[in-house]
Amino acid sequence: MSVESQYQESVPIPVSEEKLSTTFVAVMTRVYLWMTLGLALTTVVSLWVLNNPALMNFFFARPFALLGLFIVQIAMVIALVAAIQKLSTGAALALFFAYAALMGVTLSSIFIVYDIGTITMAFGVTAVVFVLLSIVGMTTKQDLTRWGPILFFALIGLIIGTVVNMFLRSSALDLLITYAGILIFMGLIVFDTKYIKQMTYSAATRGNTDAVVGRISVLGALKLYLDFINLFLFLLRLLGRR
Repeated sequence: MSVESQYQESVPIPVSEEKLSTTFVAVMTRVYLWMTLGLALTTVVSLWVLNNPALMNFFFARPFALLGLFIVQIAMVIALVAAIQKLSTGAALALFFAYAALMGVTLSSIFIVYDIGTITMAFGVTAVVFVLLSIVGMTTKQDLTRWGPILFFALIGLIIGTVVNMFLRSSALDLLITYAGILIFMGLIVFDTKYIKQMTYSAATRGNTDAVVGRISVLGALKLYLDFINLFLFLLRLLGRR
């Protein structure tokens, strides 16, 4: 059962537009707060691992250790999304920040591959693009429901293409994947922001204010955090080609 359908179990109650807007602002304030703290934690952990040669050697000189890290990260995302309705807000936040910390271990390698100027530029561009697209997602009146399947299958194709190119090592395909990744995650930023708004309004009209401000804010932070990180990595790949 999806998160949205779980919020739609109760009977709708009349809620003023002002109340809906106030609730949505409260949710998005927490979404951006948790997301920003998650990004900060990822950065701090990345720098800490980078300055600990023993940890760098443990994770990046041992393929199985790195694979295990990836598996744990994927499992944590699945667990958080699946159990969001059963977890308290505090427990969901703890799981989210634990994931952000593990992401910091994974991303510590970018400081070896790319120079700090390129990383800073990619992060700055990502931040500006994210803010603009998130505003579009919050303010658009269009129904973006049809975007869901399109973005999902595009993401699956992106993953398949990335795996295939691990064997082909084609620079042309790599560039195509990079541009596709940028476009896909730009689309996901708009879609996920609107998705959070729809979940908020749906829950608020069913009297689930606590669930809106609590669980939805954590789930929303996770979605936008992942969109930001992936857009950043694809932009970094593009800028790093210089």
